[in-house]
Amino acid sequence: MRRLIGFPCVAAAALALAGCGVQLQDETPGKFPVNADIGMYPITVKVTSGAMVSQPVYLWLVSDGQKVPLTAGSDGTYQTMFPVKCKDSFPLQFLAVWRLQGVATKNEVYPAQPRQIDLTPPPLTAQATIDTSGKPDKKTRAWQGAVQYDIVTDANAHITAAHIEPVSQDKADVAAAKAISVVSDFPIDASCGIPTAVQLASKDRRAQANLVIDTDVPGMPNWTTKVTFAPQPPAQ
Repeated sequence: MRRLIGFPCVAAAALALAGCGVQLQDETPGKFPVNADIGMYPITVKVTSGAMVSQPVYLWLVSDGQKVPLTAGSDGTYQTMFPVKCKDSFPLQFLAVWRLQGVATKNEVYPAQPRQIDLTPPPLTAQATIDTSGKPDKKTRAWQGAVQYDIVTDANAHITAAHIEPVSQDKADVAAAKAISVVSDFPIDASCGIPTAVQLASKDRRAQANLVIDTDVPGMPNWTTKVTFAPQPPAQ
């Protein structure tokens, strides 16, 4: 997304007005896919200035109390990598500071209200298979396993509940779902960036169902994962 602004200086002459301004062209996209590994996002701004502006022009990114300098390239493009973790968006503003020849230092913030940059998380687990090659648990006489979820856009998320539904209303699917139960206690803390598991059990060696989880993550009240219990071939 490109945004263009001007920072005019206060001067009497039209010529001075034309030569002492600084312009920013924000080339930062309006959204990024979440980078859960390093949590860094590229910020790019193009800066142009009038003839009366002494070089260099200094530029900082301002966001949630953080102030990060941008590095100027030879073509007038300023860049930095901004760290953001466990959030689904972040506000973006810039502080520009420059000096006019023979005049005091000028500074301005753009835009007046922060621009919100969205961070799109990867989808949660859509399908999971639980191996029933071994013997069932002696106490429960059921095969047990877990479905793992990675929540990366909320620092204090929870899986508040979960239940089982058949994958269809076909009689075989309805019967298969009855063999599966959720054995986890809720709520489950879903710490950002740390795999979180919902524990399941099946009375049958072969069964399948949809696991529906409820969360308090904004924009994701629930999620469905197709779960299959079945013997798996030995690893080669």
